[in-house]
Amino acid sequence: MGYKNDELGQDVGTAKVLRVTDKALLVKLEDHGDKEVWVPKSQIHADSEVYAADTEGILIVTSWMANKLELT
Repeated sequence: MGYKNDELGQDVGTAKVLRVTDKALLVKLEDHGDKEVWVPKSQIHADSEVYAADTEGILIVTSWMANKLELT
């Protein structure tokens, strides 16, 4: 997985992975009107249920990333 720092992550709701590259995931955020966003793997919290291809569940990212993507 990506982000493993001690900072608390931000739960941004239910997400489904649509595409994957070496450095990022394209996810569809169900709790945000099916908004599609690219999330760098390095910004995904270790406790996230969404972290790789074919995963779906609660997406937890760094607070910084949640703010940048306007998901707070």
